[in-house]
Amino acid sequence: MNFSYWLGHRLFGELARGLFDYRVVGAEKLQFSGPAIIASNHVSFLDPPLIGAAFDSVVHSFARKTLFDHPVAGMILRSWQVLAVDLDKPDPAALKTTIRLLRDGKKVVMFPEGTRSFDGLPQSAEAGVGLFIAKGKAPVLPVRLFGAYEAYPRGAKTLRPARITLVVGDLWQPDLKSYSETGKELYQVLANEVMHRISELRV
Repeated sequence: MNFSYWLGHRLFGELARGLFDYRVVGAEKLQFSGPAIIASNHVSFLDPPLIGAAFDSVVHSFARKTLFDHPVAGMILRSWQVLAVDLDKPDPAALKTTIRLLRDGKKVVMFPEGTRSFDGLPQSAEAGVGLFIAKGKAPVLPVRLFGAYEAYPRGAKTLRPARITLVVGDLWQPDLKSYSETGKELYQVLANEVMHRISELRV
């Protein structure tokens, strides 16, 4: 963990606890070694750092490629282990980098829904997370954020009072050989299962 990541992790964690009474339910399930896809619902710009703050170890996440255009912002985001991704078209470089991270034993945050919810409720999963499961062969840790939508929903200009809780599910290692589907069908089936596991989590 580099100094920039440590500092950001520490500061955001303190702010989250102070402003939003941030807490983690099932924190003991975060204590494991090795790779994982940290799969979460997506309701706010706050989601990635809120998830990262729950872990003692480094987690990697994604951000829109254009956010890296500013030299200083790009430098900070990279030091926080944020990967640039082109959301407007397939990004083979991001795919290869993510699979390499998983195979190297890293943890990567992903949002199966692909975009932030408009109403705070779970949306349908896109096949992308299923592709990473199939290619990276890493287990999946489902987590769900409650209160982040109320604190900073899509379109909001300022933070709002809310209590934020991260609920951690059980680590899931799908047996890929047990599925009859292949290719894109398999990716979508896996993505749907991940989203189902996220949606079942309760405070």
